[in-house]
Amino acid sequence: MRLLAITLTALILLIQYPLWLGKGGLLRVWDMERQIELQRQENGRLQTRNSALDAEVRDLKQGLEAVEERARSELGMVRHDEVFFQVLEESPTRPR
Repeated sequence: MRLLAITLTALILLIQYPLWLGKGGLLRVWDMERQIELQRQENGRLQTRNSALDAEVRDLKQGLEAVEERARSELGMVRHDEVFFQVLEESPTRPR
């Protein structure tokens, strides 16, 4: 009777092995679900970035105002009929 119990226990353990540790086992499924969630978060972040870039591209294609604004801020563009004023702030004096 004892041999039968040991044999049945061993068979149950052999049957359980693929369920827990096999190629499609629960541990593998949990790990894959975690990886999927991380990838979804990354995809959401990238989608937000892509939407912002798409809006910027559409804005640059549709209007000259955006191009002019970018040229003024990044390249220091001044129109021919404008006067450019540069205001320099005084540097703080050092205590003696």
